[in-house]
Amino acid sequence: MDILLNEEEQMVRDSARSFLESETNTKMARAMEKDELGYPPALWKQIADLGWTGMCLPDQYGGQGLGLTYLGLVMEEIGRAIAPLPLLSTAVPAMTIAEYGSDAIKQAVLPAVSSGDMLLTFAYQERDARMVADAIKTSATVDGDNFVVNGTKMFVDNCNVANKILTVVRTKAGSTGRDGLSLLLIDANTAGITQTMEVTTAKDKQGRLDLKDVKVPKANLVGTQDQGWEAIEKMLDTATALEVMYMEGAARKDVEITIAYAKERTAFGRPIGAFQSVAHMLADAIMWCDGAQLLGMEAVYMIERHGKGGLEVSQAKAFASDRLVPACRFGQAIHGGIGFMMEFDINLYYRRVASGSMRLGTAFEHRARIAAALIDQPGKVRLGVTVPTL
Repeated sequence: MDILLNEEEQMVRDSARSFLESETNTKMARAMEKDELGYPPALWKQIADLGWTGMCLPDQYGGQGLGLTYLGLVMEEIGRAIAPLPLLSTAVPAMTIAEYGSDAIKQAVLPAVSSGDMLLTFAYQERDARMVADAIKTSATVDGDNFVVNGTKMFVDNCNVANKILTVVRTKAGSTGRDGLSLLLIDANTAGITQTMEVTTAKDKQGRLDLKDVKVPKANLVGTQDQGWEAIEKMLDTATALEVMYMEGAARKDVEITIAYAKERTAFGRPIGAFQSVAHMLADAIMWCDGAQLLGMEAVYMIERHGKGGLEVSQAKAFASDRLVPACRFGQAIHGGIGFMMEFDINLYYRRVASGSMRLGTAFEHRARIAAALIDQPGKVRLGVTVPTL
């Protein structure tokens, strides 16, 4: 992987940063924490007009047909601006539908996503919140031309505004692990769905979905019935890689704010950044941001170029969860008491990075995935090889 951005990639990053700096700010982020929707529809329409919502979707459905690397760069800038946008939760299921969905589903969904007229989300985790296939208990049984879905989904991003939910279900009775799993596209307004919004560290919009006798047409199956794990795993890996880019963008901005503060704040007649302990904290923090950025870019690159990147994704997420949270904690410590006050921006960035560290698998879960590859290939990890999930 070439770690240097080409001219087009740099242009995408620069234009995203310029747009977000002019159209968003931390005041907006705070307002959306209390807002019922959690995002500004006018801003969403603007990014749709810029092509972000359909960036990685085929041009025949109104998308730009670009690679995942470009969306990764945009997500990094969204994290840097902590812009309240449901882009990740919409783009990831849309890409899954583009690759695995039927022509009818693609035609019904993708043009509306590209234009910004439809929001999506995906639902994987359950009460057993582990990111493993065995945790999936939500069932979907056949009843004529429908599936009847029963179960509970947890931590569903932006479910309060999503029009449709790409849901992981178990369609084969008595199955365990990866066997018997499928993806169903469920209309959010279907009878039998009860939505409860959760209180989160980031004060974002995550909810619990209780599904009771929810009827879903068989035509809404995405991928192959009972054999959906390939699509599910790629969906989760794509979401995780993009989440790492978001976390890194937010953490880097946090560190930049802290560096500026350390240059201005004086104690004992000198800037506090001149003290070795503070300087070394800042050095560690920026190294951790660079490490997360490189690993995150490698993860999106592998998915884009090879269609899979399980090992690289887990390396990126484990490192980001382990190192970006302490980087932001250093920012709070260097700011002193004000760093822990809700009124100061440094707290906004910390809460989002801390929340990201718990999303889509903890560092411990991703280490287990990496360890499985080490055990399977003693003494080495083969980059680009699919890694089994424990």
